[in-house]
Amino acid sequence: MAASEARDVPTELIIVGGGPAGCAAALMAASVGMRSVLVEADALCAKLQHIGAINNVVGGHSSGPELAAAIAKDLARTELCEIQLGVRAVQVQAYDDHVAVLLDGGSRLVAPYAVVATGVGPLGSGDVPWLTVPDGLLLPTLWGAKVPDDHHGPLLVIGADRPLGTFLRVHPALDLPVLVAYPPEDEYKVDEVRHDPRVTLNPIASLSVRAGANAQISAEWTDREGRQSTQSLAAAYLNLGSAPVPPAGAIVTDATGYCPPDHQHPRIMTAGDLRSSRFQRIMTAIGSGTEAALRAYYDLRGVPSP
Repeated sequence: MAASEARDVPTELIIVGGGPAGCAAALMAASVGMRSVLVEADALCAKLQHIGAINNVVGGHSSGPELAAAIAKDLARTELCEIQLGVRAVQVQAYDDHVAVLLDGGSRLVAPYAVVATGVGPLGSGDVPWLTVPDGLLLPTLWGAKVPDDHHGPLLVIGADRPLGTFLRVHPALDLPVLVAYPPEDEYKVDEVRHDPRVTLNPIASLSVRAGANAQISAEWTDREGRQSTQSLAAAYLNLGSAPVPPAGAIVTDATGYCPPDHQHPRIMTAGDLRSSRFQRIMTAIGSGTEAALRAYYDLRGVPSP
């Protein structure tokens, strides 16, 4: 819907974030007759474009780009959602009777309710205490990585976060050994890749990485029994996990930095990966977005919670 047309009628819901959760919130809102504005700093479902293989969503979609295209097509069918891309929400404020969202261009959106689904961003080498990487050595993230054809020898994956399983599914013909160095807090995450014959699991207490000879990487680690080892590798990829990226203002975080829905102002609903590290899955994001929009709908109509 054109912006001029959307402003002729009151907006009932502001959606901050255009990933699976935000798009699902917009679709659910439209299905119950709510007018919404969705703001997204990038493209719709931009992170899905980096997921080469998926196997845990309904609808028969087998890749992130395929699912992203289907979501965008569904959203394009509704006339009840105004979509603003390339726009970042820099602040969200909640009041007794409305929510105000300040955008990076200086404009301001106002509506009775808001769904905030800005998701998470990847952790860097300086964000974890057990990893040492010298200044000037920039390691790529495993998220969306493509292995160059000229790599020979083992690859080092630093951390056992979920993109590891996706990476291995995207590269079924990869014939290089993959050494996964991971801290104790990632122990439960390796179950997905434990039986992949290409993977060697390396539980560590600390790890130091530096540039080696012939464009290789040198890694030195201390295992959890205190033994030290060194190995040269073809390349190293960061796979350390992620951290929530809420806009400034009224969004309330817990001790982990995430933004649980039950911590928020009654007029603000958080959805998707922003809510918790335990539920960072595409399907749970979609479900949380639809639930958030329905909560706003029922609150706006005065329907009491059961």
